[in-house]
Amino acid sequence: MNWDLIAAHWLLFAHGVALSLALTAGTAVLGLLMSVPLAFARHSTRRLCSQPVAAFTFVVRGTPCLVQLYLVYYGLSQFEAVRNSWLWPWLTNASFCALLTFAINTTAYTTEILSGALAHLPPGEIEAGQSFGMSRWTLVRRIQVPAMLRRALPQYANEIIMLLHMTSLAGLVTLLDITGAARFINAEFYLAFEPFITAGALYLAITLVLVRCFGAAENRWLAHLRPRHSPIQMRS
Repeated sequence: MNWDLIAAHWLLFAHGVALSLALTAGTAVLGLLMSVPLAFARHSTRRLCSQPVAAFTFVVRGTPCLVQLYLVYYGLSQFEAVRNSWLWPWLTNASFCALLTFAINTTAYTTEILSGALAHLPPGEIEAGQSFGMSRWTLVRRIQVPAMLRRALPQYANEIIMLLHMTSLAGLVTLLDITGAARFINAEFYLAFEPFITAGALYLAITLVLVRCFGAAENRWLAHLRPRHSPIQMRS
């Protein structure tokens, strides 16, 4: 095991960690911003609103992210209209294509997560807001969105962790993320265990940090939803 080679290329892995974290953070922000309005459309009783969103989430969740990445990065270039459009300079950028693909993918999953949380909001919370004379927009902004995000937090934490792991596909479109750094060392020095074990350890460390952060967030914002135990103990 040649760990000196890994130590000599620590800057390469540091760059990979920075790129993976940037892709994860950027994708998570874009996905969350897009999925909140889509979740309300998915939950709508109007079929013209709910059915297109349901079709979108079904198609995206039913196809591998790697296929989606190849379609965006390699597939769009075969259309002359795309090559002549203002989008072409962006679509030739591997970082943009990876960010766009991952954002579309996580939007589909997050939309279903938020829609499920929205469907299980207690009716009493909505009725309480209505009794105070809140408008529809105020009800959404003050009650439904905060309650939806809080209840979706455990499932959303899993989605962010999966999103971090999904960024490992970025190395397949020339980006030097964590996995890309490991693949570079493997290709240059014909070593597999050392670089990929290092990559796995880095993903594991970042995942541990994310789990701790989301655990603290759940303790902060979901404490009121936990079952409460009576301090009075029943005597046998």
